[in-house]
Amino acid sequence: MYRVITIEREYGSGAAEIARELASLLGWKLWDKDLTAEIARVADVDPEAVSCCEERVDSTFQRLVKVFWRGSYERSMHLENQTFDPDRMVSVGEQVMNQIADGGNAVIVGRGAPYFLRERCDTFHVFLYAPRAEKLRRIQDKGVRLQEAEELVDTVDRERILFVKHYFGADWPTRSLYHVMLNTSVGDENVIETVLHCMRSLEAQSV
Repeated sequence: MYRVITIEREYGSGAAEIARELASLLGWKLWDKDLTAEIARVADVDPEAVSCCEERVDSTFQRLVKVFWRGSYERSMHLENQTFDPDRMVSVGEQVMNQIADGGNAVIVGRGAPYFLRERCDTFHVFLYAPRAEKLRRIQDKGVRLQEAEELVDTVDRERILFVKHYFGADWPTRSLYHVMLNTSVGDENVIETVLHCMRSLEAQSV
């Protein structure tokens, strides 16, 4: 029986909205912004602090750790605290996500979740992607200008590749981790229906 769903995604593919609806349908806890807050709490970092890091030249590791925060709620996290470097984030992230998985009934968005939880048999892993035009449309629908949307699409995922390679020694996306990889241009409802169908079919096979 699957008790956790992880959703990894290309930037701009609409994963946040899809994960929110999926969690609502299942009656499960959505760990997206709340996951950031929990990691911040355990790491003793203030998630409300406004960071100026976007305006500075970061060290390689400082830049790498920001890739899971950039372009979303988490971009405002204060990352200059000396106790919160990338190594610390990975350590705390693994601890927090395993605790969440132990509790079950959770939909976890990004933050390396499929890598941290890859050995668990109660976790269903999803990867969402989309054509560039679809990603730009979704980002612009949130009020982001085209130039900024293009910059985000061109850089965020490229930096995630570096992060995953450095900390997990793997390619991103690691296709073998995922039960399903879906193109969100088919529509959010179709994506959600497919995820649930595949998950329930696998559960039925294991009975």
